[in-house]
Amino acid sequence: MSIMPVTETDERSPLLHTPLRYNSEITPLTSPLPNNHDAASSSTTPTNRKQRLVSLDVFRGLTVALMILVDDAGGAFPSINHSPWFGVTLADFAMPFFLFIVGVSVSLVFKKVSSKPEATKKVVLRFIKLFLLGLILQGGYFHGRDDLTYGVDINNIRWMGVLQRIAIGYLLASITEIWCVNNNEVNSAMAFGKKYYIQWVVAFLLGILYMALLYGLYVPDWTFEVVNETSLLSVPIYGTETQTVHCGVRGSLEPPCNAVGLIDRFLLGESHLYQRPVYKRTEECSINSPDYGPLPPNAPAWCLAPFDPEGLLSSLMAAITCFMGLQYGHIMVHYKGHMQRIIIWLVCSSSLLVLGYVFTVIGIPLSKPLYTLSYMCITTGASGILLIAMYYTADVINIRKPMVLFQWMGMNALIVYALAACDIFPAALQGFYWRSPENNLVTATELLFETVLHSEKWGKLVFVLLEIIFWGLVAGFLHIKGIYIKL
Repeated sequence: MSIMPVTETDERSPLLHTPLRYNSEITPLTSPLPNNHDAASSSTTPTNRKQRLVSLDVFRGLTVALMILVDDAGGAFPSINHSPWFGVTLADFAMPFFLFIVGVSVSLVFKKVSSKPEATKKVVLRFIKLFLLGLILQGGYFHGRDDLTYGVDINNIRWMGVLQRIAIGYLLASITEIWCVNNNEVNSAMAFGKKYYIQWVVAFLLGILYMALLYGLYVPDWTFEVVNETSLLSVPIYGTETQTVHCGVRGSLEPPCNAVGLIDRFLLGESHLYQRPVYKRTEECSINSPDYGPLPPNAPAWCLAPFDPEGLLSSLMAAITCFMGLQYGHIMVHYKGHMQRIIIWLVCSSSLLVLGYVFTVIGIPLSKPLYTLSYMCITTGASGILLIAMYYTADVINIRKPMVLFQWMGMNALIVYALAACDIFPAALQGFYWRSPENNLVTATELLFETVLHSEKWGKLVFVLLEIIFWGLVAGFLHIKGIYIKL
């Protein structure tokens, strides 16, 4: 990881004519989401630097802010927290937003590639660094807020996570953008399709593989060991360490017997999966559903089983979101008129939303943990609509001041995500306390708002909103100083 100062340039981008201009030396992985241009893989020179698209920074920053909001306030407001299994809530759009903007940005980063082997080398290196960063942040080493310990047993480290999934999507999208795009000139819709048809084929094959495994794999009965005895869920209700989940089915999308969990248990290992999955908030597993809570009477054994929401099979479908983002970026590259871009994006987004609804009608439910086909279409369509809104506001009519905090956060999204969304900074701040660990600045501030508002949940919400503003100001300070954190 390095820090790069950024200077301004007077060169205007052929993609965007706005007064705000930045050096293009910012790497595509300065966030968990790529920035707009990459000098290492394009033909950019000091006299031919590209302008930043403000809308991409705003989109990226808004996504990080959304993740902070739903992660920190979701416990107080279960309606915005992740859906326990089927359906979508506000929180369930965060991951697709990340993946979508990765694809958009990759299409701009590799618009021109001077050396394919060199560009591939840099992509693979960034993939490795991003994956390893995900292991450090989400593998169990840091224990989060209200826990002043750290460290993880390698036998129980979590292999997958948000950054790891983004790394996989980034790798697949970038490799196809470098090697699978021909040099044909785009002067029609047919020429556009011919130029990028291999990417569509790859995305289609990923989708076919996902659907074939999801509905075709036979899931036998399986066992697991109860390892988290400090959970809110009551382990003694079963009285033994080893539990058996009865399946013997094919094509099930329910929590205990789906192929996504089967593949992760087989390839990653039960002990390396997320130990507190969202289905522990279902009615079968929590008397406080849709929130976490004690087990209800006669709860099924699988309520205590691990499941990774960023697993291997579901990451195949998640990568398709990156490929869809690629095509939105290609439209930006080849169509120069603002309204022309917006109309094409709107048609694509509306089609995806309708297609996603059709899939739900024919029996493919919305499920973020499984990253179902309907979920991919709905969330990608919503991502496109959000991109249109941000692009029109920030880059067409140049209304930027109301979104400046999100813009700043998007320009330094990696550091904000790591310190805030992964609770590194709050947990570190809690390490300074007065006499008792409970007497720390973070807890005291949150308690103050709850007392003033006479409400635990509204006090929590105000605290989280101020937290987002704080990180926006921190990112703004870094921007003013010309400091951008990159991998």
